[in-house]
Amino acid sequence: MPPTLASLVHHSALKLTVRAGEDRLDVPVRWAHVSELADPVPYMEGGELLLITALKLDAEDPEAMRRYVKRLVGAGVVGLGFAVGVNYEDIPAALVDAARDEGLPLLEVPRRTPFLAISKAVSAAIAADQYRSVTAGFAAQRELTRQALTDGPEGLLAALASQVNGWTALYDASGAVVATAPEWAGRRAARITADVERLRERPAPASSVVAGPEDDDRVELHTLGTGRRPRAALAVGTAAAPGTAERYAVHSAIALLTLTTERSRSLHAAEQRIGAAVLRMLLAGEPEHARTVAGDLYGGLLDAPFRLVVAEPAAVRMSVDSHAHLDAKAAAAGSGALGGPNGDPLAALTEIVESAAARAGEAVLVVPETDGEGRRLVVLAADGGAAVAACADHAAELEAARAGAAREAPAQGGAGAQGRPVAVRDEDELVIGVSAPVGPIAAAAGYKQAEQALSVARRRGRLYAEHEQLASGSVLPLLADDAVRAFADSLLRPLYEHDATGRGDLIASLRAWLSRHGQWDAAAADLGVHRHTLRYRMRRVEEILGRSLDDPDVRMELWLALKATTTE
Repeated sequence: MPPTLASLVHHSALKLTVRAGEDRLDVPVRWAHVSELADPVPYMEGGELLLITALKLDAEDPEAMRRYVKRLVGAGVVGLGFAVGVNYEDIPAALVDAARDEGLPLLEVPRRTPFLAISKAVSAAIAADQYRSVTAGFAAQRELTRQALTDGPEGLLAALASQVNGWTALYDASGAVVATAPEWAGRRAARITADVERLRERPAPASSVVAGPEDDDRVELHTLGTGRRPRAALAVGTAAAPGTAERYAVHSAIALLTLTTERSRSLHAAEQRIGAAVLRMLLAGEPEHARTVAGDLYGGLLDAPFRLVVAEPAAVRMSVDSHAHLDAKAAAAGSGALGGPNGDPLAALTEIVESAAARAGEAVLVVPETDGEGRRLVVLAADGGAAVAACADHAAELEAARAGAAREAPAQGGAGAQGRPVAVRDEDELVIGVSAPVGPIAAAAGYKQAEQALSVARRRGRLYAEHEQLASGSVLPLLADDAVRAFADSLLRPLYEHDATGRGDLIASLRAWLSRHGQWDAAAADLGVHRHTLRYRMRRVEEILGRSLDDPDVRMELWLALKATTTE
């Protein structure tokens, strides 16, 4: 604790006597300063014990002393030491009254006590306090290190909370609470996640002080990690600003947690290399080898049904057999490539999936793929688990954001060539395809299912699709592909050209006949013509197209072509 006026008064060698302000002696003294200026205020910083002999003061003038003392108090001077037996044999009553009126402690300094002795006493006490703080800081550092090595981040948080006499919380890269100490601090930590999110947007390292969720809370937030983007954040809640020893403890905790974070990144890169190998083996139809390589790291994930998730940036297309390009280098670069600055949708999804799995205690395999056509992310996660749900929730949030942007576009005058609102694409958009639940032996089929779901999501202008949803839908929306439309236009053009001459309605007749499964009477009734007329028209269709309507493949192609030309 720094020196106080009380500690100086009780210093046996100084022989100081209190003449005013007896109830304010517990104020810390930052320094002892000698000044005989009539107005020393411009040279004060606050917290000083001012020592004077009143060489240039009219200490017997009550009005002058009131003004003098008032200015000292306004400048933050914590005490006034007056040397008697030099210019005045006793402290003038005018100065004593002024000090008492303003509540400024006034100390009488005997002639045999030089000002230098007081300055030395203050300096020695400040040095001793700093030494105690540094010693306590080193002791705290040793304790925090021991806890970090034995109990991990949770033990470190508990030790830090004890050191600062407050509470602590650790947040992951997504801003979610990972651990708190004591346990009751969980609710407080959760209520400042918005402040943590704002801090994460600033270049690392960054820190800020925010008002806590409780009236007596002062919360310091610090980012963790050495990269441009924070890997985690630490919150320290206290009733007041930490002292020197507490500050040492906080900085030690930041350093230890940063080391833990960076070590975790190295382990994460190694895990991704193993994950890439496991995925390659699964896709190659070698589930037993995959189990052996996975070991305890991913082994439990392969013991129950899982889903494969394939995600790509919305503006990127990759080849169907891109998993052939999956390699260990891509996996090793995963944490860097996918942990870049804001705006990388795969980085955002990686953080969301891994954080959700960590909070739920699930194993999850996340592997980046890359080839000459772009990047994608492959996730192998437990069916019905938090990681798969996090993918769906994230896509739903992006869909909602895109819909909101599209609604705002007309108000801003943005419209496409068809009069539709111009699509406003968020930089974080991505497309996600999810397989049906599969086991290790069917991993390759699950991968294809995820790719098919992703492809359908792109065709439908969606950001998320599950393979089971495809079977419950219709094949007709898939006919909107430009290649399918071109085929349909080419196939039916001769019939449209024939009808354009006014020599019959072959297109309408063909549609009616096919919709009635070749039933002449029913189709003729729909058209309002005789069945012989309809038979004649169908023969003309065969002649013009050079195809037989008895062939089921021909009938199927014509029906899909008719649907494709009418699909919006």
